[in-house]
Amino acid sequence: MLAQFETLNALLQTRYSCRAFLDRPVAHSDIEKIVEAAQRVPSWCNAQPWQLILCEGAQTKMLAAALTEAAKEGLQAPEIPFPESYSGKYKHRRSTCGWQLYEAVGVAKGDRAASRQQMLENYRFFNAPQVAILTIPKELGAYAALDAGAFITAFTLAAQALGIATIAQAAIAGMAPILREKLQIEADRDILCAVSFGYEDKHHPANAFRTKRAGVQEVLRWHKPD
Repeated sequence: MLAQFETLNALLQTRYSCRAFLDRPVAHSDIEKIVEAAQRVPSWCNAQPWQLILCEGAQTKMLAAALTEAAKEGLQAPEIPFPESYSGKYKHRRSTCGWQLYEAVGVAKGDRAASRQQMLENYRFFNAPQVAILTIPKELGAYAALDAGAFITAFTLAAQALGIATIAQAAIAGMAPILREKLQIEADRDILCAVSFGYEDKHHPANAFRTKRAGVQEVLRWHKPD
């Protein structure tokens, strides 16, 4: 059992959000393996509310072009509201991650033009050849998102085990009207996020940094009864 833990822990420790991909598609057989493995995550009442719409090839490029143009115009219309603000340690973690990325790719503090260009890479899927758009049923609310989050985690770990890099992208959900138009998404489903995936560009500076995680004692509280 220790060997199984070590294998899982190695995947957790090496997984990261890839922000530069090679133009090399993932085989359909590998994608199906990843999805089949991720299907085994816990799901409340076994509802399994997640659905994936997979784009690849010319369709990925078409979608990326449409999203990038909308992002340039500042259009944002997420169906599940984004956080209105981040405060305290959450704000610190968010800003630290952003500055790590900027430092890695050479965006100087105050260079708004360069930071804007880096932001637009989100909507180009960081050059990933394939992207999955995840949707959940409106009627199941927050717990569908909880289940889908578990699925996304398992998807990224299964991909990592096959040498396939991933990045989960909530930013893409901000372009919900475009996604609905281009992908014919059913009206009774909410767009949650995207997962872009492929083979990492190991030489791209955007992939050179790693974020830190809080220590166990910061997130674990042992309850001691009075």
